[in-house]
Amino acid sequence: MAGLDDLFAQIPVADIANKLGADEGEVNAAIKTLVPALVGGVAENVQADNIDSSDLESAVTAQGASGLLDGGVSVDQVDANEGNQIVSKIFGGNDSNQVASALAGTGAGGGDLIKKLLPILAPIVLAYIGKQFSQQNAPAQSAPQPQASGGGLGDILGSILGGATGGGNNNPLGSILGSVLGGGGGQNNAIGEILGGLLGGKK
Repeated sequence: MAGLDDLFAQIPVADIANKLGADEGEVNAAIKTLVPALVGGVAENVQADNIDSSDLESAVTAQGASGLLDGGVSVDQVDANEGNQIVSKIFGGNDSNQVASALAGTGAGGGDLIKKLLPILAPIVLAYIGKQFSQQNAPAQSAPQPQASGGGLGDILGSILGGATGGGNNNPLGSILGSVLGGGGGQNNAIGEILGGLLGGKK
């Protein structure tokens, strides 16, 4: 079943911590905030009428077909340069440094850790979304690989986010993330506002 818990289970936390020379507990805590932020950022891109998400949707399709999740994720297979490009696509042209600065202090950990984690997590998140999308849209083995598009992709993102984007309504990013992160708290609203701000300038 597609969902955040399933997505978290795909992420090799200990391997990432070892690669970064970081504390596993801190990495795990950061991942629990950054992954919903990445999924929420993708959802906002796909759902917002004023954002051209075609490049991001193509990246979702490509990552889903990359085989990154097959047999478990190996950190060494993750291309951090490609990850930085994905981060920029998700967050309105802002790079990992800018996103890390915005998210530092929201429960995701320090800016340096976030900056290192974002380009590792982004390809994994997109590969998971893409794989879920292709499985939903593959009734026949001979059918061509479907291209991710707003409607079907929005449904997948809604199921991953626990229905927060369901019902066909274009919910604001803040409410999506508020729902994902447990709702109600000031920290959640802060993350929603920050990500809304990062995406706000994108035409």
